Amino acid sequence: MSNAASNNRDELLLTIDCGTQSVRALLVDLQGHIRAKCQQTLDDYISLQPGWLEHDAEAFWQAAAAVCRGLWLEHADLRSRVKGVVVTTQRGTLVPVDAAGQALRPFITWLDQRRASKAPRVSPWWALAFKAAGVSGTIDYFGREAELNWIAEHEPERHALTHKVLLVSGWLNYRLTGRFADSVGSQVGYLPFDFKRQDWAPAWDWKWQALKVRREQMPELLPVGGLLGGLSREAAEATGLDEGLPVIAGAADKACEIIGAGAISPEIGAISYGTTATIDITSPRYVEATPFVPPYPAVLPGQYNTEVQIFRGYWMVSWFKEQFGHPELAAAPMEGVTPEALFDRMVATVPPGSQGLMLQPYWTPGIRHPGPDARGAVIGFSDVHTRAHLYRAILEGLAYALREGKEKIEGRSKVKMTSLRVSGGGSQSDAAMQLSADIFNLPTSRPHTFETSGLGAAIAGAVGLGLHRDFPTAVAAMTRLGRTFEPNPANARLYDELYRRVYLRMYQRLGPLYGELQQILNPGD
Repeated sequence: MSNAASNNRDELLLTIDCGTQSVRALLVDLQGHIRAKCQQTLDDYISLQPGWLEHDAEAFWQAAAAVCRGLWLEHADLRSRVKGVVVTTQRGTLVPVDAAGQALRPFITWLDQRRASKAPRVSPWWALAFKAAGVSGTIDYFGREAELNWIAEHEPERHALTHKVLLVSGWLNYRLTGRFADSVGSQVGYLPFDFKRQDWAPAWDWKWQALKVRREQMPELLPVGGLLGGLSREAAEATGLDEGLPVIAGAADKACEIIGAGAISPEIGAISYGTTATIDITSPRYVEATPFVPPYPAVLPGQYNTEVQIFRGYWMVSWFKEQFGHPELAAAPMEGVTPEALFDRMVATVPPGSQGLMLQPYWTPGIRHPGPDARGAVIGFSDVHTRAHLYRAILEGLAYALREGKEKIEGRSKVKMTSLRVSGGGSQSDAAMQLSADIFNLPTSRPHTFETSGLGAAIAGAVGLGLHRDFPTAVAAMTRLGRTFEPNPANARLYDELYRRVYLRMYQRLGPLYGELQQILNPGD
């Protein structure tokens, strides 16, 4: 079907975007306009112990169905124009289900910090191979972090009843269609997935040895844009849609954000200032920014998103607002503005570089950080510093960390980034956008819509249904730039000196102390 022909009609795609903080239903047209939106906050997470974070599986589904129904309360006239449904979700959040499709326990979310007490043994050949590559701890880290191994160790009766292992995407797709199937583009987590081949790992792969799971327990995988099935009668009643409506395979929220921002070639860096801050490129080449940390499946068929993560990245901004932002939160309603506008105003009172206050955002240790013992650090305090300086230092520290990720990606991919696209909550802050442009010394743009993950899912749906003939056509028709922030040359020079002479040396100097902290506070770990 030609682009011109499809644009003569008013087809809409319904995207269900289940993130960490909320679930949203969006109606998106073929020009990338958000025609309607309904949102529900996800504030019913469960933390039974410090560091644990779970969510009821049925509550995820009920929230997704509720926001769909919510659309029709104000936009009943648009319901008949919906041509298909696409799901995009938070990554790495997992649940086992039984043969009847019932969740055996709450989802263990990607923010959960529990670990198995030991990793399953793999063959000596694999252990020697990883040791020879200088990453001997990778298998142990993978096995201990894997939610499946924790369930097998601590909940053996549930593990024994497991028929399928599903991510949030697979769970919602199952509830929509009754089929245990998911998208290739959603497989991010501690799973037996071959990221290079973009399929379940072959039988000889070490992941099957490192995980307590069998091949038949994994769902069927379809390519992005593939037909998962039609809406079941039960799902139609729950969502207010027509039975049999096509459900199209989408992708994980970061992958959808990237294509929704129009970042479909490796010279365009895609930053997400979300709960986890990331920098990605889309590339036809399999490029590991960090050895043995794979690139994830992109929305574009057969391509990859090479990524560097700052775990709990923009979460630090929320932390600051909760702990120190009470004046702005209280004043915003009285001034008739958003709290974010007041925080931007506060940032503007502090000069670039925060008068020497420097922050390194390794708030949660992990394999993607410089070392497993890494901690966050703030240095350079003096009597001139206020909470405004700390807030700006958080924003600058995140941008420094992502610039370091950019340089790592460029070094591995041999492609220089020439511009940036920014999504996530931080993209709505002019202050964060400008300091990002200055720290990276690159033109930095926000997309035309904040809802880039939902837009990216709609792009997958439009191509899968033939409403646009291919992904480049859909991206050209449905994405465009909003405001672009050009770097300030003087600020860029200052930031470059701070980055190279101070930021890049912080971990080298502080790393040994983090190890000492780990030994003192957790001597048996």
